[in-house]
Amino acid sequence: MKRKRKKTESPIISDIHNVYVVTLGCPKNLVDTEVMTASLLTVGFDLTMEPDEADLYLINTCAFISPARKEAEEAIEVAVEWKKTLPKTRRIVIAGCLIQWDKKNIYREKYPDIDLWSGVDWVEEVGLQAVRLFGGKSTADHLLDEAPTYLYDENTPRLQLTVPHIAYLKIAEGCSHRCAYCSIPAIRGNLRSRTVESVVKEAGNLRRNGVKELVLIAQDTSAYGNDLRTADDNLPKLLRRLDKLDDGDYWVRMLYTHPASFSDELIDAIAESEHVLPYVDIPLQHIADSILKSMRRQCNGQQIRELLTKLRQRIPGIGLRTTFITGYPGETEEKFQELYDFIKEVKFERLGVFAYFDEPDTPACEFDNKVPVKVGEQRRDALMELQKEISLNINKSLVGTELDVIIDMIEDDEFALARSVIDAPEIDNEVVVRYNGSIKSGDIAKVKVNEVDAYTLIAQM
Repeated sequence: MKRKRKKTESPIISDIHNVYVVTLGCPKNLVDTEVMTASLLTVGFDLTMEPDEADLYLINTCAFISPARKEAEEAIEVAVEWKKTLPKTRRIVIAGCLIQWDKKNIYREKYPDIDLWSGVDWVEEVGLQAVRLFGGKSTADHLLDEAPTYLYDENTPRLQLTVPHIAYLKIAEGCSHRCAYCSIPAIRGNLRSRTVESVVKEAGNLRRNGVKELVLIAQDTSAYGNDLRTADDNLPKLLRRLDKLDDGDYWVRMLYTHPASFSDELIDAIAESEHVLPYVDIPLQHIADSILKSMRRQCNGQQIRELLTKLRQRIPGIGLRTTFITGYPGETEEKFQELYDFIKEVKFERLGVFAYFDEPDTPACEFDNKVPVKVGEQRRDALMELQKEISLNINKSLVGTELDVIIDMIEDDEFALARSVIDAPEIDNEVVVRYNGSIKSGDIAKVKVNEVDAYTLIAQM
């Protein structure tokens, strides 16, 4: 059952307090941070970029894999030291995935100085709870729903924390897949989608505020709408609506699709669009059939190959981004070589690799045929070396060609940093643009490529 948490009437904070915000993890987490920050500003807090000026320290955590939890621990320890300087007046709120993951209260026992732990269903109420922390009223030491159901919408206050011309648009929350290695459903709950009308209204608001690049995100964007079971709420129809927002110059980018959810209708919607970019982020995780089956990925190697062929044939100029996992239980040297050869054959435009980590309470954690962590890391490094060579060759083929780019930052009077159509913010490659005349961040421009290395293009306006 999906629900939007009923808002509690929020008192305005009586004294001026500043909040310092840290957000960890993926863009999906960033959207939650933007909602939490807005809830704090709504009740009278001011936002500061300096911890020493803050009375409230808010950390929105990620807990997807053990390195993410380690990063969260390090951030919490910094906050605890910050609080010790003025323990009577400073407060700490830890929000997001960490408490949802922490079923055994490991972190609540480890960090008793935290004033409030807030789960993923409570992002809109952080402001109210912070007022109570400073008002001397008692509050729960944690706010947690075991099976999250929260979903923000176009009416939810949200403070955009990205650069002004980029905004992430969360079209759904949670995931109904049950991949054997993944703890996301246990942390975020099952898939729950917004309606097309809700997403289109928010997209229109963002466009009117000057956003040039709308980045669609969810745990699985290609499964968007499956839970709604209506003819009008699915990803192809959403993309076609977003393609007709207005007559301006803007991009729509899509992240986090799943190969088992990709339909012909979706491919057509991308191929026939003016504003939806020919960029498909499609984490594949592996190609060996036995590994895919063990992972519970709902597709096999042949189906993946057929989908990639179809995407390349039907979407002109497509850039394929994917991620893989090395060192998964049962990954023999032969199966790793199959993955290596597959990457060498397909030549993905963009690629990332993660070494496998056991996630507590997932099926894969209990598998016996473990691969040593060091071996998984060595295999990861080998794939990234291969990808570096592939990326360099792809970039060399672009020398002398013209590309559309979006300007992200003006470095000085001569150079700007930009991205091409097949480069997502803070994830993919960058384009260093030499210019003369007048340009500004958010401009969409045409450039000519002059020089390249493996992950950077140098171009001229």
